[in-house]
Amino acid sequence: MASKANVTFPVLLASVVLVVATVVRLRLTPIGREVKRHLGYHEDSYLNFTEIATKYGFDCEEHAITTEDGYILTVFRIRRRDCARYKRPPVILMHGLLQSADSWLDAGPKSGLAYLIAGQCHELWVGNQRGNYYGRRHVRLNPDRDAEFWRFAVHEIGVYDIPATIDYVLKNTGEEKLNYVGFSQGAGTFFIMCSERPGSCDKVNVLVGLAPAARQTHTRSAPYRALATGINKFEGLLTSMGFHELFAKGAIEQEFLSFLCKFRATSEALCGVFLTIIDAFHPGSVSGESLRVLYGHFPAGTSTRNMARYGQSMQSDKFQKFDYGREMNLEMYGAERPPSYNLSAVTVPFVALYGRNDHLADSKDVHWLVQQLPNVLEAAEVADPLWNHLDVTYSQFNRRLIFPKLNQYLSKFSD
Repeated sequence: MASKANVTFPVLLASVVLVVATVVRLRLTPIGREVKRHLGYHEDSYLNFTEIATKYGFDCEEHAITTEDGYILTVFRIRRRDCARYKRPPVILMHGLLQSADSWLDAGPKSGLAYLIAGQCHELWVGNQRGNYYGRRHVRLNPDRDAEFWRFAVHEIGVYDIPATIDYVLKNTGEEKLNYVGFSQGAGTFFIMCSERPGSCDKVNVLVGLAPAARQTHTRSAPYRALATGINKFEGLLTSMGFHELFAKGAIEQEFLSFLCKFRATSEALCGVFLTIIDAFHPGSVSGESLRVLYGHFPAGTSTRNMARYGQSMQSDKFQKFDYGREMNLEMYGAERPPSYNLSAVTVPFVALYGRNDHLADSKDVHWLVQQLPNVLEAAEVADPLWNHLDVTYSQFNRRLIFPKLNQYLSKFSD
């Protein structure tokens, strides 16, 4: 058997090549649907959210939300067709870093959490955050020309995107409160909203954090840590050279992975290994079919500043605002160091579901987070000791290992 070093080195080398390709903006002309169909791509890898959900028997609506600072975000309303007689509070399902709403469908109709939640007749709204391909619009800024579009990180997402999505859903459903499910960044930005927007938490019955990401002091993924801290170190150089967007859909690394993973022979052998290197080893968790689909939607893009912010969070033992450096911090915050977010303001009832084998949002940081929050109902470790971070969206075991606990609390706060 090849040694771990022998396997890891070429994968890391390939990862570096893909990152460099992104930074120098090597892009492919997007491959059209007809060509992808002819080449044997899995159909779900190139369809959009509405098309995929409809294909599997769900009703789906597409809505556009405009935030206070002008970003236009797409949110999807998905319902099982025979659930009209049920009246339940709406549920928002929010993705993690470098993902989109599509990630909740990639595990297929038997395992994707969007299908499972909507399948229980919950009124499900699947959100998107600025910077991915469903959140790449603005009322006045052009993301391909205006650097200002990309001057955001999790702070702006928490201050603007999350409350705008909550308010839009409540207005369109006529409800006073909703339930919120956030994965990783989707939970972390909710905490920021509560800290910075007093009263916002009062609109939510329960927050379920799936591998919630606040501070990332103990992140164990060496490639992810090296990438994020490196981007943080060189953010000024990158942005001065005009590189404001990273890992966009349609960039060479995404198109390459999508092409490589369309083959059944390579999807598990190579594409599964790529997920393992990013996160942690969990054999058989992500099916070969899901691997053929997910790289059509992942990575979904974000800003250079947001990636830099994650690099900062790995070098601190606090959950704090963006560190601009001493002089800019004094101007922005009135202090040399950025202030911490007020986690005591997250008064909404909170449930955490996390994995012991998560190398991105380590269980030590989840335990720290739980100690800071004032209204924790439960912090539950997933029973499988190999459960990792990306399993939350892509594992074929979601129905058994994640959904029962999730549905327990959604149902409890829907009565």
